[in-house]
Amino acid sequence: MSEDHTHVQEFFGARAADWDRKFPADEPAFAAAVGEFGLRPGDRVLDAGCGTGRALTALRAAVGPSGTVLGADLTPQMLAAARQAGREADGALLLADVARLPLRDGVLDAVFAAGLIAHLPDPGSNLRELARVVRPGGHLALFHPIGRAALAARHGRELTPDDLRAEHNLGPLLSASGWEMTSYADEDHRFLVLATHRP
Repeated sequence: MSEDHTHVQEFFGARAADWDRKFPADEPAFAAAVGEFGLRPGDRVLDAGCGTGRALTALRAAVGPSGTVLGADLTPQMLAAARQAGREADGALLLADVARLPLRDGVLDAVFAAGLIAHLPDPGSNLRELARVVRPGGHLALFHPIGRAALAARHGRELTPDDLRAEHNLGPLLSASGWEMTSYADEDHRFLVLATHRP
């Protein structure tokens, strides 16, 4: 878990320029996750913690030209890398903290969040903020292109029962934050949790 914004910005800022080259095989996983998300033409969707914007093209394809795609990230270098990759054509990029989004209540239909939850300083409060900007009945996707075990192995650590992304921890956390978990998948090749904003 990150302790503060400075740590997050320093960590990702130093890696932004090479991020896409380091994980070149992730694009199909992002597209598949967006495909399972159930977006419709005309929907308004936020990519929260968008990084280099790897989900933006798939999100734009899902909501079509009449939809709205926003990408918000705390790290200027990540947004610069997204612009350099031409992804601003698929969604408006915002330098913003997902803990305090500059958006009206209920203005979105959905939030897509890839790799975000482990970097939230206050997950319960931050998930409530995501719920605030999504209409009742709207949707949330928490995604990572590899599963929890594979990610832990990548970082040289063991999975523990207190892992925030474990189903027995994440379900109650979502529920307490205004979301109802509707599906949970933790496989070697992906982590994808879908939830609905309770009215």
